[in-house]
Amino acid sequence: MASRYHEIYDGWKRDPEKFWADAAGAIDWYSPWNRVFDATAGVYGRWFTGATCNTCYNALDRHVAGGRADQIALIYDSAITGTVKKFTYAELKREVVALTSVLKNRGVGKGDRVIIYMPMVAEAAIAMLACARIGAVHSVVFGGFASHELATRIDDAKPKLIISASCGLEPGRVVAYKPLLDKAIEMSRHKPDACLILQRDQLRCDLKDHFDIDYADAVARERAAGANVDCVPVLATDPLYIIYTSGTTGQPKGIVRDNGGHMVALKWTMENEFGVKPGEVFWAASDVGWVVGHSYIVYGPLLHGCTSILFEGKPIGTPDAGTYWRVIAEHGVVALFTAPTAFRAIKGQDPKGEFVPKYDLSKFRTLFLAGERADPETIKWAEQKLNVPVVDHWWQTETGSPMTINPAGLGLLPVKYGSPGVPMPGYDIRVLDDAGHEVPRGTLGNVVVKLPLPPGCLPTLWNADARFRQAYLDEFPGFYKTADAGMIDEDGYLYVMARTDDIINVAGHRLSTGAMEEVLAAHPDVAECAVVGIADAMKGQIPLGFVVLNAGVARDGAAIEKEVVALVRERIGPVAAFKTVVTIKRLPKTRSGKILRGTMQKIADKEAWMMPATIDDPAILDEITAALTERGIGV
Repeated sequence: MASRYHEIYDGWKRDPEKFWADAAGAIDWYSPWNRVFDATAGVYGRWFTGATCNTCYNALDRHVAGGRADQIALIYDSAITGTVKKFTYAELKREVVALTSVLKNRGVGKGDRVIIYMPMVAEAAIAMLACARIGAVHSVVFGGFASHELATRIDDAKPKLIISASCGLEPGRVVAYKPLLDKAIEMSRHKPDACLILQRDQLRCDLKDHFDIDYADAVARERAAGANVDCVPVLATDPLYIIYTSGTTGQPKGIVRDNGGHMVALKWTMENEFGVKPGEVFWAASDVGWVVGHSYIVYGPLLHGCTSILFEGKPIGTPDAGTYWRVIAEHGVVALFTAPTAFRAIKGQDPKGEFVPKYDLSKFRTLFLAGERADPETIKWAEQKLNVPVVDHWWQTETGSPMTINPAGLGLLPVKYGSPGVPMPGYDIRVLDDAGHEVPRGTLGNVVVKLPLPPGCLPTLWNADARFRQAYLDEFPGFYKTADAGMIDEDGYLYVMARTDDIINVAGHRLSTGAMEEVLAAHPDVAECAVVGIADAMKGQIPLGFVVLNAGVARDGAAIEKEVVALVRERIGPVAAFKTVVTIKRLPKTRSGKILRGTMQKIADKEAWMMPATIDDPAILDEITAALTERGIGV
């Protein structure tokens, strides 16, 4: 069919307020808005001001009342434990209500924060919905993060309660969460009132008297007592959650998501962008700790009345490279959303795609890839083996849903390899030079979005309006800075080429090299350091550390490098994939003292580079090249 994209996008451009008011008709509201968009509210304006609503009501209660009570809402599929558990909308609501009652009895109410530090279990989604039910603000912290990272988030969000589990499961190993959690609370200045702990059979933990609460016991008691907690009306502009993304200073940024605009945007994307209908099975193979898990494991599919899959496992090794096809076949998945890393891993293990024909994929229609740049070779491999459209798309934690995509629901446009598609309604994307002037089509520059941002995007950072302005709005007045570099072609397709700051993308996880440098610098023998992201065939990017040792250090350099790697793993977590440190005599700098990280990265990646005009001593780059060559990097 011919795509309706241009007609829909032009309609949004002509009358943005009418467009979003129409989209808001798909959501149930307690009371209507005073204004669709109030340009005088908040930092750059707020959506649906004055309206009241509840996200949990729209995700669960209205479906139970409206005929979906017996439809499966959530499928928990653990390839690691070999278990599958299904919840109908009515059953999921019952679980959420019981947990909500536990929270309420512990004094958690509207506006209070709750940190959720959980593995990929159904209870993680239930915890998010329970918070939403009473207007508490949840902040999910990825279960693989180390104590220091968790502590910074505890201090920023100041949670009343933390919901966690005894352990997380990785292929071949069990990760004990409780010691990490206890250490984080010990390190943090803010102390929560209590912790709710889900005991998992793979590794149970000791609970502290008068502080730790057994999740299963507490919920079972409320369920047995027939607890009932109604949804609490909140303002559309009230926060639903905080999600932390790496900040360039190492201090994480608390992205705020509101209730009203978030629901309107996600509900619209499910059918129009992902081409999925209510009642169908949608699978986002991500983690609830990341924005994809928030938007497309929990909220988007449930708001739309879909069946959502929450998967605990990996694309390979649990048990093999056919796991994804098993899940698709077993549960009748129509669309899968995952990171290109997953497909590079599958392709690496099964280059000929021999696992694919072993499964019935007849219901499977579309593969969506995002989280990092999807290389054309991976896309072509997936197209050939699966024989379905493969849709690359681009967005950020800050936006909550795609900025650009090839919209399956509106009718696919021609595919351009290397491009994550065209701008979606709400996004007037421009490319500017460093001085803020628009550049001609096909020219590389700073990718920005004309303000206001659409519903569902961050209105600000948690308790940090000034930091929000400084990080995103000040550099290009009137625009939101994505901190990505790219270009737009003659047909309006966007090409995203690179990050413009120090955030690197490791297997779809955005991590700050600045935060890693802080850890390196903490080692007693390290005088100076730099971390750059270098290309990696599997993960997209991995960090590479450079250290200059203090004068007079006589210890074995290799031993120090090992200690530094261990330090990053301890403080940032294994998710950083930090494995290589190279000791050098000195760092290349400009005369004003800025470290030339970009040039170091180019040398390590064997890219063409020019001698920076401002370099203090050109000979240093020869020293770095020699040090990398000795380690087999960039040769």
